[in-house]
Amino acid sequence: MVQQVTAVFVMIASPSDVGEARDAVHTALSRWNESNAAKRNVVFVPRRWETGAIPMLGDHPQAIINAQLVDSADIVIALFGSRLGSPSPEAISGTVEEIERADAASKPVHLYFSTAPHPNDVEPEQLVALRDFKKELEGRGLLGTYGSPEELTAHVWQALEHDLGVLDLAAAPANPSKGVRFLAQPGEERVPKTDSRGRLRTETKRWVEITNVGTEDALNVRIESLDDGVHVGAPETTVIHAGQTRRIPMLFMLSAGEPIVRIRWTEQSEEKQQDFHVG
Repeated sequence: MVQQVTAVFVMIASPSDVGEARDAVHTALSRWNESNAAKRNVVFVPRRWETGAIPMLGDHPQAIINAQLVDSADIVIALFGSRLGSPSPEAISGTVEEIERADAASKPVHLYFSTAPHPNDVEPEQLVALRDFKKELEGRGLLGTYGSPEELTAHVWQALEHDLGVLDLAAAPANPSKGVRFLAQPGEERVPKTDSRGRLRTETKRWVEITNVGTEDALNVRIESLDDGVHVGAPETTVIHAGQTRRIPMLFMLSAGEPIVRIRWTEQSEEKQQDFHVG
């Protein structure tokens, strides 16, 4: 069946030292599409200079990237690790130029700074420049952080849901229908914890937020993981009313694979189910 959807282009901006984080954002967009595109008639299209920029002569490389990717992007997600990046003709770095250009065009711009330990070969001047830039940005908005690719994925999902409303794309689908309609969004946070020897550690808490965005209450709801390595702390059965969100804890074992949550419920005396990728 052919279905018309709205394409939202997401520019992934960053210096060269956060390749794993760039891949995590790309994966987060793909998984959001898998779980939501058919129901919400929206597809997020990742744009990256290494795969989306067309080689051309005639201008500075950053100007070409701006024209081909930044100017056509609807959203910009910018990532930083321990580098600010190489300078461009118009800014202290190419990534900074992309951020400023998108912000000047009133596009949603989300910035995330890594809290992971810096590599041993970090360039001191880059680290200082990054810290100065971050300090300057703190007076202009709210900045995000991430300690791992998994944590970044959860933050990206939250940003996408926010932007759907900002871009006025959260309207009802083209073929609206009454009833129960679920959305599932993963989340995680790192919290400090003291071990038995009094040493400070961090513990990662993960969860999935289940929201009934439909018009009817979902009865006899059961939530289960399809991966033996992922445990969900859901009640045996529950009711999720229309417009209600339930946060369900998730515990990942060492053997965890692809986390998929299955929701079963009763709707007008009919048993239904739906699977969501929540990794």
